[in-house]
Amino acid sequence: MPLPEEPFETGLLFTPRVDRYGQIPVRTNRYSVSIRLIGKRVRVILHASHLVTYDQNVDVARHERLIAKGAVRLEMDHYLEVLVRKPGAFPGSTALEQARSAGKFTPVHDAWWAQAMKIHGERDGTRVLIEVLLLGRHMTHEHVAAGLAAALRAGAMTADAVALEVRKAAQAETEPTLDARPLGQLPATVTSLHEWRLAHLPPDTRPLPSVSHYDQLVRRRRTSGSGHSEGEAQ
Repeated sequence: MPLPEEPFETGLLFTPRVDRYGQIPVRTNRYSVSIRLIGKRVRVILHASHLVTYDQNVDVARHERLIAKGAVRLEMDHYLEVLVRKPGAFPGSTALEQARSAGKFTPVHDAWWAQAMKIHGERDGTRVLIEVLLLGRHMTHEHVAAGLAAALRAGAMTADAVALEVRKAAQAETEPTLDARPLGQLPATVTSLHEWRLAHLPPDTRPLPSVSHYDQLVRRRRTSGSGHSEGEAQ
């Protein structure tokens, strides 16, 4: 007999409710999901080494399975919307600590963050960093790290500058290039939008302006002024 077209599901099914901290209980441990799911009941498939969380039929979270009892695994991305509004909670958060341990928050992130806080202040600098981290939802981690490194070398401590460098890093990976250096070592080429627009303007073929008409106005003004003076003298 032929094998079935759909693979047989071997994981255990759970349907926990998301608590007010954006976490779900599975066996003796807790795992984070997006805070937008707080109060909702989700479907969890627990496998031997990982678990997958579904909101209806949409995959919303994946975690490595915890072995120890009473442990918590948090994904920093699940809390970014809250941290943008409350950036003071970010530095000491468990999610940040686990992201560092997992290598998702690299020394490049820390260096750019420290420089951003020097320029914008601790609160606003942290908020700008969180805006950069939100780029990871539609860009790869490697490209975001490369964008941070390029912006740091150029002294560009804004989320827009990092986003530009991230897109350039992604584009450089898809287009052929002779530069074989890693993305994080590419030279900083941050360009302002105004300079980019000036560089892409079409050539101006109009003749240079003339001031001859204005010279005629000056002569007329002098003539009328001298006539007025002669009338007063008479």
